[in-house]
Amino acid sequence: MRKLLFVLFLAITLVACSETEPAIYTGNQKNYELFKSSDFDFSGSVEVKELVAGGLEFTITLTGPTGDAITNYPAHLHFGGIEEPNVVIAAMLNPVNSATLKSTTIIKELTDGTKLNFESFEIFQGHIKVHLASDGPDYKVILVSGHVGNNSIRSSNFDRSKIAVCGNSF
Repeated sequence: MRKLLFVLFLAITLVACSETEPAIYTGNQKNYELFKSSDFDFSGSVEVKELVAGGLEFTITLTGPTGDAITNYPAHLHFGGIEEPNVVIAAMLNPVNSATLKSTTIIKELTDGTKLNFESFEIFQGHIKVHLASDGPDYKVILVSGHVGNNSIRSSNFDRSKIAVCGNSF
């Protein structure tokens, strides 16, 4: 009887452990480097994953000094290149928390109405900037930045002295 109970318990355990959560990603993903863009000692990356339900998940991970859980660094996805002045924001990204140095945002559509999927992002001409603050003089301080999408080929010639302050209009 004990053997039968043990076998039954083992079978239930194996069945319960073999159930997997439904896949939320398509398997399409790409990483982009975010470069130190000021005197602050930050660098990082952004991982872009396509979601089965549509849209893309952007996960920014910074390396550098951590802060408190209250402080956040605003992040934006922009149209155009880093060196272009007053470029339009393509999407607001969730701010990077200074304690975890991470941010995750799901984007399904850009500010110009373009639906976003992995295929459209591969030809997207844009960049990401993470600011020190959301307004005031510290808004002009860019902690990290990097070209994404089709613009990523431009990152091999990254020059932080050519970074333009971004426009904050849609």
